[in-house]
Amino acid sequence: MDTPTKNLPAHERRAMTVESVVELAGIQNPSEITTAAIAKHMNLTQGALFRHFPSKEAIWQAVMEWVAERLLTRIDRSTQGIESPLAAMEAMFMSHIEFVAEHPGVPRMMFGELQRAESTPAKRMVQTLIQRYSERLLRLVEQGKANGELSFSLDSEAAATLFIGTIQGLIMQSLLAGDVTKMQRDAPRVFAIYRRGIRSTQ
Repeated sequence: MDTPTKNLPAHERRAMTVESVVELAGIQNPSEITTAAIAKHMNLTQGALFRHFPSKEAIWQAVMEWVAERLLTRIDRSTQGIESPLAAMEAMFMSHIEFVAEHPGVPRMMFGELQRAESTPAKRMVQTLIQRYSERLLRLVEQGKANGELSFSLDSEAAATLFIGTIQGLIMQSLLAGDVTKMQRDAPRVFAIYRRGIRSTQ
């Protein structure tokens, strides 16, 4: 990180710490990111880092809060002004993919947190994010069923699960391929198949 970090206000230092972790997670295994590595990335001492965060766990929680806020804001903005629930779902799908392409370290961190056996503040934050995301998605599905765009017999919860799972699959394949642009190339074709499966045939 090239931006000088000395003599910054506390809230800016905290924000830069979060952004540094997201950057590091994009180039290395998140489980191997130490506070020493974060401090080095920011040209700080570990002591300076811990003046703003009491522990590494607190840093991870702040990162997950950052992810939740940014992602939900992004998808909310993408659906504004779109009357068609199905079109709004497509906008939500594509904006999610774009967010991950811009921050490839985010899914690595989220998957890592969800795999942990113990309950941590960061893991609970990820679970809350998924719940809030699903609520938005379910509202769109129900609106689509109500206006006849989506099949009335559609299982709403299953449709939401498949939507999220499809995004996760695209992300995972992109990470395995080592090419974050793969998910962007594949997303339109994949959503087209999803759309055909849920829309009303009448």
